[in-house]
Amino acid sequence: MSEHENQVPTPKSAMVIFAHPDDAEFVSAGTAAVWAEQGCEITYLAGTSGDKGASDPDIPTRKLIEMREQEQRNAAEILGVKHVEFLRYEDATLVADLDLRLAITRMIRKHKPEAVICQDPSKRYESRDYIQHPDHIAMGEAALAAIYPSARDHLTFPQLLEEGYEPHKVKYVFMIGAPEPDVWIDTTHVFDKKVAALKAHTSQVEGFDPTDLLRTWGRDTAAAARQKGFSTSWEMELAEAYKLFVLD
Repeated sequence: MSEHENQVPTPKSAMVIFAHPDDAEFVSAGTAAVWAEQGCEITYLAGTSGDKGASDPDIPTRKLIEMREQEQRNAAEILGVKHVEFLRYEDATLVADLDLRLAITRMIRKHKPEAVICQDPSKRYESRDYIQHPDHIAMGEAALAAIYPSARDHLTFPQLLEEGYEPHKVKYVFMIGAPEPDVWIDTTHVFDKKVAALKAHTSQVEGFDPTDLLRTWGRDTAAAARQKGFSTSWEMELAEAYKLFVLD
């Protein structure tokens, strides 16, 4: 994997694209914190506002939306993420259609990230106890299509030109959850920030301390990096993993 690791500097700007508030905190908050410390301007883009994510049947939808959006902003502030955007599609109904692709393309052209973090849309399940949320699949699929070719080509979605959004080429794509990752980010020293950011989603983790879970995931990921022979992995206690694409 050494072919990539010494070629990819911390991006000057990055966008993390995900389906629901708190998605990013589980899987890529450490990377966001590391990059932010190193001067990267980071934008979060959430497809929904998590309007189905409550166990209380009496909570009004509008109140839940406001709560979860504010929780996401609070988490972003902890990590050093500069901008938070919400597409406000209805939770649990995302479809990777042209409408969603257009919305993501608009945000990519608006913020012009050098790098994008997104989910692997081909990942349908993990182990025997987790089936991938369909919103994650749809958001990953639409994000990749928005990155290439929609954000790049001026003849795709010409209405965006009329809105003032010029084409933009994303250089790096870091895909979360790919079965064969080839890049690992050392997140050891920002682990406390990652935990604090996830805990900022109080509506989702109230009564549950995610610290041990996140530490176990981070240690297992760092161990996988060593198993693959990733050159800097011996210095990692905790890590996050990605499949990297470098686009021309």
